[in-house]
Amino acid sequence: MSKKQMQEDMQNLNEEIISEDIENNEQTALNPDDCKALICPSCTIHKDAEEIRIRAIAEMENFKKRLQKEKDEQMAYAAESVLSDLLPTLDNLDLAIQYGSKDEACKDTIMGVEMTKKLLLDAIKKHGLEPVGALGEPFNPEYHEAIAQEDHDTIPAGHIVNVMQKGYVLKGRLLRSAKVSVCKTQSTSRNIDTKI
Repeated sequence: MSKKQMQEDMQNLNEEIISEDIENNEQTALNPDDCKALICPSCTIHKDAEEIRIRAIAEMENFKKRLQKEKDEQMAYAAESVLSDLLPTLDNLDLAIQYGSKDEACKDTIMGVEMTKKLLLDAIKKHGLEPVGALGEPFNPEYHEAIAQEDHDTIPAGHIVNVMQKGYVLKGRLLRSAKVSVCKTQSTSRNIDTKI
C-alpha cells in the first residue's frame, strides 16, 4: 500500500468518525433522557435536585398563601381597637334614650339622640360591627353572658328577658359579649293559680 493510499484511507476513516459523532450528537440533543442513561444510568442527583426544587416551590406557595391570609385578617380587624373604644359611647346613648324617654319635656332631645345613635350604628356597620343580644332571642353562650335568671309570662325558657349591656361582633369575631338576663321558666296564670 502506498503512502498516498494510506493517507486517503485515514482521511476517509476520520470523516466517517466525524459523521458518526455528528449523528450521535444530534440524537442526544434530540433525546436528553437517553443521553443521561448513557452517561450515568445509576445517577439520582438530577432526580433528587428536581424533588428538592418542587418541594421548595410548594413551600414558597404555602408561605405566600399564609402571608396573604394574615394580611387579609389584619386588614379585616384593623379597626377593632377604634370600634371597641366607641362601645361606651353607644352604651351612653342607649342610657340617654332609656332614661330621657321617661320625661315628656326631653322628647325632642331624645329624638336627636336616637338619630345620632342611628347614624353612629350605620357608620360602624359599614366596618362590620353588629350588635348582639336582643330581647326574646335564644341565649347563646358564645355571644351572651348571663348575669341573672328570671321568670317571664311570654318569653320561653332559655331566651333573653332583659339586656343590661349590648354585645358586639366584628366580622364574626366577638368584640364584647352581651350581658343579659335569661328566662328560667315561662310562668303562666295556671302556675300562679295552683301555687295559691
